[in-house]
Amino acid sequence: MKITLTGATGFLGSALGEALRQEGHELRFLSRSAGGRPGYFAWDPAAEQPPEASLLGADAVIHLAGEPVAQRWSPAVKTAIRRSRVEGTRHLVQAMTTLSPRPQVLVCASATGFYGARGDEVLTEQSKPGTGFLPDVCREWESTADLARALGIRVVKLRTGVALGRGGALQKMLPPFRAGVGGPLAGGRQWMSWIHIQDLVRLIGWAVSNPAVQGAVNGVSPHPIQNKDFTKALAKALHRPAFFPVPQIALQMLYGEMAGILTESQRVLPKAALDLGFQFQRTELGEALSDLV
Repeated sequence: MKITLTGATGFLGSALGEALRQEGHELRFLSRSAGGRPGYFAWDPAAEQPPEASLLGADAVIHLAGEPVAQRWSPAVKTAIRRSRVEGTRHLVQAMTTLSPRPQVLVCASATGFYGARGDEVLTEQSKPGTGFLPDVCREWESTADLARALGIRVVKLRTGVALGRGGALQKMLPPFRAGVGGPLAGGRQWMSWIHIQDLVRLIGWAVSNPAVQGAVNGVSPHPIQNKDFTKALAKALHRPAFFPVPQIALQMLYGEMAGILTESQRVLPKAALDLGFQFQRTELGEALSDLV
């Protein structure tokens, strides 16, 4: 297939691009840091439509681009987070209106932040959105992606959880645990919806190639885990203790409003993927962490 991938130089985009290349797909990449490399096109999602040449003849578009969420939120950062996702997706869909033929499928990243803080509630793709900044951004992001349906394009909205790989969120967690000063966050009772990056890459490829997949798809392992148990599993994988809990007030002092994504509970299940026959390969956290650290 001919596939256009946005966010190609990020943590997930890099892993996905390599996997798709190995499968023999013809790839074009959209990135802010194109750097003149063959097959790469420069694109600022919030400011403009992508170059037409990056989309011509594409069978599929995978849209991962967006301002990083894991940073302290100032008003300017929150504006950048929203604009990069909502306006970026709008610009991408607008660019596809003039294509002939048009891509068969748009897989657009979203996030489990769609659900907001939900305690012990079990969440599936049919669950209602939460309230707050991230749920609002995710809802608007997904609604904008859905505009491509009017163009005859199949739309998949992939609500990803915490992707575990050699990089990304796990890389930021490792230093304190390796130093023996890791511990549960804000009491540790909040649910974490995670996924091994290999399964996430496979899930995206499956969504692209399977015409039955459309609408919201939760990109998470079938086995969410509470933060306190995640802490124990990571400490065990590193052969380190985990006796130093981090209170919520400390997280708020460090990260401000963004601390909410570390302390809010989301017990999300991948019902849509399981119902359509997707088979996860890394479903147990301990095994996944041992593979990665």
